[in-house]
Amino acid sequence: MTSTAYQQMIFVNLPVNDLDASKKFFTELGYTINPQFSDDNATSVVISDTIVAMLLIKPFYSTFTKKEIADATTTSEVLVALSAESREKVDELVDKALTLGGTPSGETQDMGFMYGRSFDDLDGHTWEIIWMDPATIAG
Repeated sequence: MTSTAYQQMIFVNLPVNDLDASKKFFTELGYTINPQFSDDNATSVVISDTIVAMLLIKPFYSTFTKKEIADATTTSEVLVALSAESREKVDELVDKALTLGGTPSGETQDMGFMYGRSFDDLDGHTWEIIWMDPATIAG
């Protein structure tokens, strides 16, 4: 159980092939870079106050694990799901990702109360963008 005073954060660490291209991709999606935690080996992409994607070049990423690094273009390693404030915002973000070089991933999910689309980023990592009707969430 978490305290209401403490906001737990998530840091998603992802291996990338081209750090500059990935940085450009995510900043053009509207996210910001935290230079305090970025260098030639890694970039800190701030998605929200509590969500950060750490993009690490593969040699640096490999210093954190003894496992083989998955090729996310052929192997599913993780599905990162982010909420959106509306159906329109889901479409806006996914459409923008596709124009920036991302690729479609999966089918559009439209259940009325929930709507989602997904894309693979430049390195094949899957990002699911989901909207849920606030009235449904409230019960």
